[in-house]
Amino acid sequence: QVQLVESGGGLVQAGDSLRLSCAASGRTFISYAMGWFRQAPGKEREFVAAVDRTGSNTPYAGSVKGRFTISRDNAKNTVYLQMSSLKPDDTALYYCAAASFGIAAMAQRYYDYWGQGTQVTVSS
Repeated sequence: QVQLVESGGGLVQAGDSLRLSCAASGRTFISYAMGWFRQAPGKEREFVAAVDRTGSNTPYAGSVKGRFTISRDNAKNTVYLQMSSLKPDDTALYYCAAASFGIAAMAQRYYDYWGQGTQVTVSS
């Protein structure tokens, strides 16, 4: 069992940066691939970024590539999402997820555990 707690969301202006954190419980954090997803009002939840167990593979959604960076600190059981050049379209509830499959997957079905989300609002 893994519990995930996101933090770092908030209200920012377009062009600003923000860093999200996701703290995981348990001693098996290193065995999980981690992902960030987001859901905007009235839209389906979508993939943002993922990182494999070692941090060597990090796929991104096309809409955030070059602006967002995912990373993990296995010593701290934490995964991060550094977001820069934020746009109003990035406004969403951001979720952290863990995949026991261990691969940095883009599909939600591979993720076993989910956090409650942290809200990011970008004003124009």
